Amino acid sequence: MQLNIALLSGDGIGPEVVAQAVKVCNAVAQKYHHQLHWKEALVGAIAIEATGNPYPDETHEICMAADAVLFGAIGDPKYDHDPKATVRPEQGLLAMRKKLGLYANIRPTLVFPSLLHKSPLRRDLIENADFVVIRELTGGVYFGDRGRNETRDKAWDVVEYTAAEIERIVKLAYEYAMQRRKKLTIVDKANILETSRLWREVSQRIAPLFPEVETEYLFVDAAAMRIIQWPESFDVMVTENMFGDILTDEASVISGSMGMMPSASIGLHTSVFEPIHGSYPQAAGKNIANPVGTILSAAMLFEYAFNLKDEADIIRKAVDASLEHNIVTVDISGDAKSYSTGEVGDWIADFVQNG
Repeated sequence: MQLNIALLSGDGIGPEVVAQAVKVCNAVAQKYHHQLHWKEALVGAIAIEATGNPYPDETHEICMAADAVLFGAIGDPKYDHDPKATVRPEQGLLAMRKKLGLYANIRPTLVFPSLLHKSPLRRDLIENADFVVIRELTGGVYFGDRGRNETRDKAWDVVEYTAAEIERIVKLAYEYAMQRRKKLTIVDKANILETSRLWREVSQRIAPLFPEVETEYLFVDAAAMRIIQWPESFDVMVTENMFGDILTDEASVISGSMGMMPSASIGLHTSVFEPIHGSYPQAAGKNIANPVGTILSAAMLFEYAFNLKDEADIIRKAVDASLEHNIVTVDISGDAKSYSTGEVGDWIADFVQNG
C-alpha cells in the first residue's frame, strides 16, 4: 500500500521523538511491504523563525495532500516568557486544528503491567484501567471571542458551542463506545454553564439512538475526582475542549509517565497523530526524551488512518517487549540503567522487523 504521511516534527524534543517513530514506521513498511512517502513541513516556533507564521500555508497544503499527519510537539521558552508576544507557537496548533477540521481528540489511557509501580496511584486502583477520552477540539473557550478593555484591567474569554458541533462529537463517542465495553460518560458543568446545558440537551437527544450503550452524566469536578479514585469505572468519556484538555492531562499520569501516551485527532480533511506531551525544551538535544508516546501514536496512525490493525499491533507488541526488557529512557528507569531516545527507537524498530 502507498501511504502518504506529512511529517511535522515541531519544536523541542519533537524532532528527536518523531525520528524514532519514523524508524519504527519504516520497519513496519518493510515487514508488511508498504511504501511510505514522507513529506516534511514546519510548525510552531521553528516555523515562526522561518516564516513568521506558526502554521504556514505551505505546511497546510502538505497536510491537506497527506493521508495522515505525524506530529511531534510545539512550544519554546522564548515565547512562554514573553507575555506580550503577539505570535506564539501554540497558535499554530490551534490553526492546524481549525483548518484541518480536527474536531475530535482521541486519547487512550491505559497502564503497562511492567510499569504499574511507576504510577502515583495504588496498584489496586489502576491495574485494570483502560479508557478513552474524546475531547472536542474546534469549539469552546479556545476559539471564542476574547479581549481586554481599554485600560487592560478587565479581560474576557467567551465559551461558545453549536448544537451541530456537540452532536458530531457525541455521536463519534457513542460509536467508539459501541466498539468497546458499551459505556459512555458525558462530562459537563450543566449545573452552572449554559453551554454545558446545551451539551446535555443534545446528548440526551442522541442517547436513545444507541440503546446498547450505558450512558452516564458527570459534572467535570466529579469526573476529575473519579479519575483518581476509580479510573477503572470509565470506558469512553466525551467532553468539551477545555475540560478535555485538563482531564486528559490528569489521566495521563496514571500510566506513570506522560511520555508513554499517544493520541489521535480525527479531522474532516485528514487526521493528526501525536504524543500528548509537550515540547519539553529542557531535554531538547540531550537524547533522553521518551519516544514511546510518539511511537504508539504511529500505531494509532496505521490503525485509524489506514485500517492496518496488524501493523498497529506489532508496534504495540514491540513497545510492550521493550518495557518488559527494561529498554526505557530515564523517566521510566529510575535508579536502573536507562537508554537514550535513539537506543529505545532502534530496539523497538528492530523488534518490529525481526521479532
